[in-house]
Amino acid sequence: MTSRQSTQTMKPATAAKKLGVYLEATPAEFREGVVSRDELNALQADPPAWLRDLRREGPHPRPVVAAKLGISISGLARGGVTEALTTEQIESLKQENPDWLVRERATQAEVRKEAVRLKDKEKNAEK
Repeated sequence: MTSRQSTQTMKPATAAKKLGVYLEATPAEFREGVVSRDELNALQADPPAWLRDLRREGPHPRPVVAAKLGISISGLARGGVTEALTTEQIESLKQENPDWLVRERATQAEVRKEAVRLKDKEKNAEK
C-alpha cells in the first residue's frame, strides 16, 4: 500500500501574513485562490515582482508598520493608525516624529528593558 500525501493549502490571508504583506494589496489571483505550502515556499524563495514591490513600497500590514516604527501594534492603535501604510507614509511619520510616536517608542523601550531584566533574573535564579 502506498501512502498518498495530501497537499497542504492555506487561505490567502494566512499566506499574506506569512509573507508579511497586506492582503488587499496583493493581485486578485492571489486573493481569490488558495496557496499550497509549495507555492508559499516558492514565493518566499524567489519572490515575483509584485511581492518585491509590496515588501519594498507597501502598503504594509499593521505588524510590519509597527516594527518599522519601533512600537507595538497596540501603540499604533493608540496613535490613531488603524490602516495599512506605505513605506513613504512610514518615513513621513518618522520625520514628523509626533508626540504619540515618541511616547510609544519610549514605552516599547521600557518593555524591552523589563523583558531583559526578567530574563537575567530568571538566569540568575537557575544558578
